[in-house]
Amino acid sequence: MIFDRLSNCEQYYSLNEKFKKAFEFLKNTDLVNLDEGSYEIDGKNIYANVQSVDLKPVEEKKWEVHRKYIDIQYVITQKEKMGYGILEDFKTIIEKYDDNRDVEFLDGEKFNFVDVNCGYFVIFYPNDVHAPMLRVDKAEKIKKVIVKILL
Repeated sequence: MIFDRLSNCEQYYSLNEKFKKAFEFLKNTDLVNLDEGSYEIDGKNIYANVQSVDLKPVEEKKWEVHRKYIDIQYVITQKEKMGYGILEDFKTIIEKYDDNRDVEFLDGEKFNFVDVNCGYFVIFYPNDVHAPMLRVDKAEKIKKVIVKILL
């Protein structure tokens, strides 16, 4: 898991050849005014899902993990709490891996949380279990984008 500001994204380009294209989309797109939906950046290799979501209480967290894609989750408006943990600490399968959706839901006892303000991003790799879309303080709706990067 990586947590940082979008203004620092260049230092992560060397981690994956597709990161530069993904971050350039985030930096050069008017995300605040972009409609919700899916946007191809480089076909199925890199695409973005823009969504407005109602945040859930932390008690309703769902731990998810992906196998095919890296997530870059970027908060466009407001702020969001995200849980994260390491895959090997999540032994209980709640919902088996769905190849079409590239998601598996798990449960575990060793995890942390980070508050992600607008202008910040979190990168989740396939060994990073995460629980996004959680309330920081009060119930609110946020706008975010999740850039999916094919491994």
